[in-house]
Amino acid sequence: MGIFAVKTTASQERTVADMIMNREESEIHAALAPDSLTSYVMVEADNAAVFDRILDEIPHANGVVPGKSSITEVEHFLSPKPDVEGIAEGDIVELIAGPFKGEKAQVQRIDEGKDQVTVELYEATVPIPVTVRGDQIRVLDSEER
Repeated sequence: MGIFAVKTTASQERTVADMIMNREESEIHAALAPDSLTSYVMVEADNAAVFDRILDEIPHANGVVPGKSSITEVEHFLSPKPDVEGIAEGDIVELIAGPFKGEKAQVQRIDEGKDQVTVELYEATVPIPVTVRGDQIRVLDSEER
């Protein structure tokens, strides 16, 4: 049993993974389509021969990469990355959701446990700290660069 990489059309990874799992093949155990991996679906299967049968019938599946991988090579795709990773105090950010959408702000404090960031809005008349979730901001300028 191993992990096989199936080449797909760009932006069709989830569709291909769903179609592979809906086939209900006994040799296929799992399919993974991570957001950070473009044009590939990782499939856990007993052997590569099963793909010869099914890939012709699945649209957007373009073939299998030769060779197989182990679970240790794809392990990092299985644990979620915190949203506040890569954000530092003093960074200039843009709010991309919520009532202050489109506003620019400076990061004052980061709470990694709660995945929240406290920012201070630039155009505010009175500087008021606003706490937002880490997925509601986008870094524009970082002091570490």
